[in-house]
Amino acid sequence: MSRTQRTDEGRGRLGSVLSGVAVALGCVLFLGGFAWGAVQYQPYTVPTGSMTPTIGAGDRVLAQRIDGDDVRRGDVVVFKQSTWGDLPMVKRVVGIGGDHIACCKDGKLTVNGKEVAEPYLPAGKGAAATGIPATTVPKGRLFLLGDERSGSLDSSVHLGDGEHGSVPRDAVQARVDAVAWPMDKFGMLAEPTGFADMPGGISEPGPLRLMVIAVVVGMVLVLGGAAYGPVAKRLGRGRGRAREAARVG
Repeated sequence: MSRTQRTDEGRGRLGSVLSGVAVALGCVLFLGGFAWGAVQYQPYTVPTGSMTPTIGAGDRVLAQRIDGDDVRRGDVVVFKQSTWGDLPMVKRVVGIGGDHIACCKDGKLTVNGKEVAEPYLPAGKGAAATGIPATTVPKGRLFLLGDERSGSLDSSVHLGDGEHGSVPRDAVQARVDAVAWPMDKFGMLAEPTGFADMPGGISEPGPLRLMVIAVVVGMVLVLGGAAYGPVAKRLGRGRGRAREAARVG
């Protein structure tokens, strides 16, 4: 066996080992990303347009399972409240226990006297669309509004229920991180920066981006590792024919 052949054989063995490692690592990342996502996230289909334009009727969203105590202002949450129909609903948290909610100042919602910038509302429609009476959120509860303020059955509609239209924190099942479908709206929800300067700040994004990266990298490694064998064989045959032609020449 010539030195060139021995070199090619060594490279082939090393390449086979590396491709096997790539496939194994890719499987771990790919399957691990999906498993991690299944534990952390729950898909929901939003039945109404009360969160338009952030989330439309029929949109499929991915919501991270969280404890109600982790909810902050600006979060879009999935919750169930018996007095609201006892069905999963999706609304935005605009106030937490102790907050004084009022509308409107310069057409904007105010929380504890501070105007809140809400760029996620429909164009040309501000918080004033509902004319929310001033109210204080009871301790341990949340005040929720739809982004489509003029057509949302939210806390503003339930103000006379004895709890100032609020729902208990433990009614929250998950926090929406992203829209998964339709594809033209696919992506993470924008940060509610209007609440960022308030005590407690806003929630950090969940691990969804890391999960997607793990799945994509895993898929690339699996496909790349699996493709190495056929590609290496074709290249080896090409080099062999080139050497044979050189000897004949």
